[in-house]
Amino acid sequence: MEERTQTEFPRRALLLMNPVAGRRAIQRDLTQVIRIFMDAGYLVTTMVTAARGEMTAYAARFGAAYDLVVCAGGDGTLNETVNGLAAAGVDVPVGYLPCGTTNDFANAHGLAKDILPAARRIAAGNRTRYDIGRFGDRCFCSAAFFGAFSWMAYTTDQTLKNKWGYGAYVLDGVRDLSRIKPIHMRIWTDGVLHEGDYLLGTVTNATSVGGYLELPRELVDLSDGLLEVVLVKAPKSLLEFDMIARAVAARDFSGPYLTLTQAREIRVENPPELQWSLDGEMSGVFDTVDIRAMQGFLNLQG
Repeated sequence: MEERTQTEFPRRALLLMNPVAGRRAIQRDLTQVIRIFMDAGYLVTTMVTAARGEMTAYAARFGAAYDLVVCAGGDGTLNETVNGLAAAGVDVPVGYLPCGTTNDFANAHGLAKDILPAARRIAAGNRTRYDIGRFGDRCFCSAAFFGAFSWMAYTTDQTLKNKWGYGAYVLDGVRDLSRIKPIHMRIWTDGVLHEGDYLLGTVTNATSVGGYLELPRELVDLSDGLLEVVLVKAPKSLLEFDMIARAVAARDFSGPYLTLTQAREIRVENPPELQWSLDGEMSGVFDTVDIRAMQGFLNLQG
């Protein structure tokens, strides 16, 4: 085989991979992925994470030295990568190889859902600017989420997720029905107050959250500088619970149980001990949270 010289690799790509995401598919396709980027003229450096937080550290420390940063994993992997680049003030194109369990971001942004087609699209070099959200001092690419089922993305056992995929979340949700309780919230969307008892809520720049909460695609513009806010009222009876479930399944936001609005800036007063999930990763407990849209922050290649 003819060897290629350094001059035939005019660009450098950093490939950050979470080896256990999804069904470990990236391990099977890794050599082909590297070859795809090499054929496109990228000299590829591959780094493998072994613990949560390493992706952020690697992106922050090394991202500026590359022409392209590609991450392979689920939405949490993309979240870590973008947070690392943001913390370091690095504006470099980002490629995403979706190989997680739900892949909300890939679904919303029309990305290829299989690893090799996704790699080919990234290598082709087409770029688009998309909004992301700022949650306090952290970023999220798809959704900040609280309430019922928000814990499942980071508590559902990885072995179960690898074996059953989205079904693992369903099993975990049924097991933890006892944890579902009303949450009293005060939420301002561009100065408009929403107050009540809620089952769950999300601030998002995506068309689906967690694989089960779908938003009208005709409403969601991923680059308009607005975030979508969805609030689901807590039911007071089994009949209301059934009506809420039907409204969620039908994407019907016209009734009294689902609120859907848009805003550039959101302020949330949290009850004690409320946990938030950012792109499926636990974020911690906050008294008050300020959330805002960061228009065009993400330079997505692919």
